Amino acid sequence: MLGTIANALAIIVGGLIGLLFGKGIAKKYKQTILQGVALSVILIGWKSALAADQLLIVIVSMVVGATIGEGLNIEGRLEKLGQWLEARVSAGPGSSLARGFVTASLVFCVGSMAIVGSLESGLTGNHQTLFAKSILDGVISIVFASTLGAGVLFSSAAVFLYQGLITLAAVFLKPLLAAATVAQMTAVGGLLIVAIGLNMLGMVKIRVGNLLPAIFLPLVYHLLRLLLP
Repeated sequence: MLGTIANALAIIVGGLIGLLFGKGIAKKYKQTILQGVALSVILIGWKSALAADQLLIVIVSMVVGATIGEGLNIEGRLEKLGQWLEARVSAGPGSSLARGFVTASLVFCVGSMAIVGSLESGLTGNHQTLFAKSILDGVISIVFASTLGAGVLFSSAAVFLYQGLITLAAVFLKPLLAAATVAQMTAVGGLLIVAIGLNMLGMVKIRVGNLLPAIFLPLVYHLLRLLLP
């Protein structure tokens, strides 16, 4: 839970800075800091991707996971969920407080990095991805709070509950997994984190959401080996 706690605190600190000083921070500083975080995200993902020795399982998981994700259109459904929630807030009599809360919560929660980082935190005890996300969310919360107001601060609660539940689920799942399976899931997650970093730099537009099923396929392979003679 350490990574999730750090993430929630970073949003609070960033939001407070945004409320107090956000309008005085030049755009070029924000942009360069975000690019630095993106490079760090790529490094973290690359290190995690090297965790597995059985690369064939990782490759097959990515291919099959991409097929499943595209069929389910996970990325598109996440985007539609965000658009629907934003429309509900914008169309209703909600205050700027509610709008800031919903908008920030969507950006911080409805994303691949939150899921991958929380799983990695629970399965391996490695919080680096969530620490990197904390810096990223802290910078974004400065921008959001300076424009959307104090509602951004309350999104920290949504992040804590959402990522915390994923992390706890992974912790309870871990004893059922072999070390090799955890390494393979970590490697797949690392590749997705690299993709997130590349997206942040604007180099490509990888639909990472549609690759999310790949994380769980090493687990499926492990269970099939146990069940089949």
